[in-house]
Amino acid sequence: MANPVVSIIQSNLPEKWQEILSDLITDPKELLQILQLDPDTRPYSLAALKQFPLKAPRPYVDRIAKANWDDPLLRQIWPAVEEENNLQGFTSNPLEEDLFNPVPGLLHKYQGRVLLTAAPHCAIHCRYCFRRHFDYQTNSPSRAQWDAAFAYIGSDPGIEEVILSGGDPLAISDRQFSWLLGQLAQIPQLTTVRIHSRLPIVIPQRITTELLRCLAETRLKVVMVVHCNHSQELDRVVTHSFSMLTEHGVKLFNQSVILKDVNNSAQDLIQLSKALFAHDVLPYYLHMPDQVAGTGHFYVKDREARQLMKAMHAALPGYLVPHLVREIPGELGKTRLA
Repeated sequence: MANPVVSIIQSNLPEKWQEILSDLITDPKELLQILQLDPDTRPYSLAALKQFPLKAPRPYVDRIAKANWDDPLLRQIWPAVEEENNLQGFTSNPLEEDLFNPVPGLLHKYQGRVLLTAAPHCAIHCRYCFRRHFDYQTNSPSRAQWDAAFAYIGSDPGIEEVILSGGDPLAISDRQFSWLLGQLAQIPQLTTVRIHSRLPIVIPQRITTELLRCLAETRLKVVMVVHCNHSQELDRVVTHSFSMLTEHGVKLFNQSVILKDVNNSAQDLIQLSKALFAHDVLPYYLHMPDQVAGTGHFYVKDREARQLMKAMHAALPGYLVPHLVREIPGELGKTRLA
């Protein structure tokens, strides 16, 4: 008998994931209606929506429990009134990324690797996003403008790895992604391409046959870092997308952000590591939240984070414990806290 999950995935032609991407939930009232929540119970912020609109894929919303304001997935996408709070130390550009932006679409923060903003948009707007104020207008090169980025990489023999980020690099079409990967493969000193994407989590249908072929055929070593914050985000279709990626030679890692009232419990973090490893995904980073304006209600203090790490170390083998890190502008890499 055919595996129903496999059938679901295989039936999703490239147009299918794009249809999902074009039919996102963008109206809080529709989201509340789907989730059977009273709009008067917890109002949303019009100011927050204007600055950072609601975007949520329907497959992701299907995993949110009905009639539960405390659902950890809902909290990640709900434009809460707390986003209007002006907290000391929280700014629109805490990572000072404009200081590391030598050509449009390229960030060069660390030795040996650069980051390309392959897409200016995401499939989902995570309310804690550290790039919610990022200037994508000046960092979304056309194909012709990409030449400057490729030339920059090629001129520095020390650059061996390119990180595709955004936005979300898998939000572009298979054709555009294949072109971009092909251009990078022509740069002799590059050995590795690392793809940072939330799409395998929020729209797993994005892992198409064409994308898999492209990843399998490149001469570059392919690493994909998915972004899962809670084990509830993992359903059968998501985990099958992981299987397809690993079968095509992609090394899978996960990075999470530690978020108040989402995953700031030892039980949640331990369960997440176990669930990921069950599907061949290794925990990689557990990020401290960046102090981005509008995100203070997610913030977790260092002391609490270290206590959670201590509990994870006690319960898990070392390879299932992610590195607790913070990004500090100008440092040589992520700063480990535990």
